[in-house]
Amino acid sequence: MVHTITYVKRLLDVLALLEADFRIQVLFTAPPHVFGDEVPRFLAALGSAVLPWQAVTRMTFDLALAAGPGGVCEVRAPLVALPHGAAYLKRITEAGPAEAGVAGLRRRDIVPDGRTLPAALVVPHSDELRALARSCPEALPVASVVGDPVHDRIAASLPYRAAYRRALGLDDGRHLVVAVSTWGPHSSFGRIETLLPRLTAELPVDRYRIAVLVHPNVWAGHSPWQVRTWLAHCTRQGVSVVPPEADWRPVLLAGDWIIGDHGSVTLYGTLTGAPILLAASPEQEINPDSPAAALAMTAPALTPTVPLTTQLAYALDEYRSHEYAAIAARITSEPGRFNRNMRRLMYRLLGLGQPAHEPVTVPLPLPPALDSWTTSGNWAHTPGGAGRGEVPA
Repeated sequence: MVHTITYVKRLLDVLALLEADFRIQVLFTAPPHVFGDEVPRFLAALGSAVLPWQAVTRMTFDLALAAGPGGVCEVRAPLVALPHGAAYLKRITEAGPAEAGVAGLRRRDIVPDGRTLPAALVVPHSDELRALARSCPEALPVASVVGDPVHDRIAASLPYRAAYRRALGLDDGRHLVVAVSTWGPHSSFGRIETLLPRLTAELPVDRYRIAVLVHPNVWAGHSPWQVRTWLAHCTRQGVSVVPPEADWRPVLLAGDWIIGDHGSVTLYGTLTGAPILLAASPEQEINPDSPAAALAMTAPALTPTVPLTTQLAYALDEYRSHEYAAIAARITSEPGRFNRNMRRLMYRLLGLGQPAHEPVTVPLPLPPALDSWTTSGNWAHTPGGAGRGEVPA
């Protein structure tokens, strides 16, 4: 069940665990979602079998996978509910008492109809069990500490950083600054109209490249045309804006600095070895028990009064790898074991024996060149076309 592009990209790592098993047919469906307009095009590019949502609600399945709660109670199948980002970073405080809580761990997120628990609730870290005991204790018996697929893919890909940089076109010695934004009014995208002009004006083009990773919900909420129009001036100056359907992970891995906020992608940046500066860190939106709160106290905050080159140099000088490693360790308590744990869980619910081989965590594929994501290049990268190259051994 793929409500948004964020959800479907998360589930593709899970579905890879079912590869080459002719006993299993995978079908996709797109439940209604406010940020779901681009999902049909993404699924068409995948070449996947897609069932209309209205038909799905009248059928019975052996297993359902979902990274969000919308419509899950309308499907007749054992449900595996997964998070769609790193840990549980955001808390809801501005929508009234009925909505308050940590997004993804609220009772309304886990039991949306007030009665039906999922067959399995996947969480990345054992710390989540304590939070779950407070917010939805009846879900503890179905909770499984499985790990985080994105964490494991990034960790497996760290040895190939030089290959990703060459593929992106960074073999000329230039540094890559990656500007990252989650979605919402308090995200760094809310300040992008002042941040990007500073980056292009203050960072010499012969020494720096700039890539922008914007949450797919921003593209869906405002429309791809609008986002490209807003950023057109910067892309004409060589800024690479990674489209929502492309794989952002190799770009993050290749970065020399990350300028981000309280979202998942910035948190995954703690794995890469790049210094992080925070352009936005709204206390009211950050779960105080999450690694995002620890990052907000560790990473320096971007300031408008000091030259960017000075701030980048400061962040590099102040970077302490052990501090960031401690934050990254809070993303998952099962590092490197997501594939094994998740495959075991799915096959148990399916009532099938697992394939007789280890589920290997494959390094990320090579990305297209950064120049393909400027106005002089091709914006329309598809899931099958973006980064088909194999990572060299």
